[in-house]
Amino acid sequence: MRRPPALPNQPGPPFNAPAARRLRAALGMGPEHVAHDLRASYGLPYATPDLVLAWERGALIPSSPELTALAAVLWCAPGELIGRPRTLREHRIARGLAPEDVALAVGLDLLGYLAMEEDEDWQGTERQSAALADALNLSLPDFITVTGKEEKLAELLRNAVTTRWQAYVRQVGKVVPLDKRQIEDALRELHEDYQGRMTATLAWGNIPTTDSAEDRGRDFLAGIVTHFWNEVGKGTA
Repeated sequence: MRRPPALPNQPGPPFNAPAARRLRAALGMGPEHVAHDLRASYGLPYATPDLVLAWERGALIPSSPELTALAAVLWCAPGELIGRPRTLREHRIARGLAPEDVALAVGLDLLGYLAMEEDEDWQGTERQSAALADALNLSLPDFITVTGKEEKLAELLRNAVTTRWQAYVRQVGKVVPLDKRQIEDALRELHEDYQGRMTATLAWGNIPTTDSAEDRGRDFLAGIVTHFWNEVGKGTA
């Protein structure tokens, strides 16, 4: 029996192929054993050793139901087989929760929750957002990403480091629930870092650097959200 194609609106979560291979080996199982259990116990009649090996090599990505079944066969949580989740669906799968569980926890009807998950467009209230963060055990960076605020944050941070950072403290605070002092310290450091990259056009001894200030600045801005969280982390360490 052939493997059914994945639905276009339901791609599989980011799969950690090396982890799947490592967990199988630790259990002393061959691909044929995994395939047999997937067929016999988890309703995947098309599962073959070749399919298991294709997953482990990264040639194919298991769908969400396939990943859940594979985790059960390998006696691990689904999250152990997932790379860093980014979307609402990926975080839910990583926690091993059904859509019904999350919808109930946040106080949404199932169809409404599924629509938000499918569209990657969280529309919950402040109370529902807090319940979502608790249900999925989201860190603050993950919460900002899942609720669709990351691009807004990135835009504010880019403006802050390229102009006057002081003018953006309040706006960043509306997006990220952090203490004002934490935001000020992070923006100050990011601004100084960015401006330093833009002005350091020559290396020691007046030897031109291999990359231009413009390239360094562009690269910095591309990863501005990651830089921001790193600065916030320093302040709380």
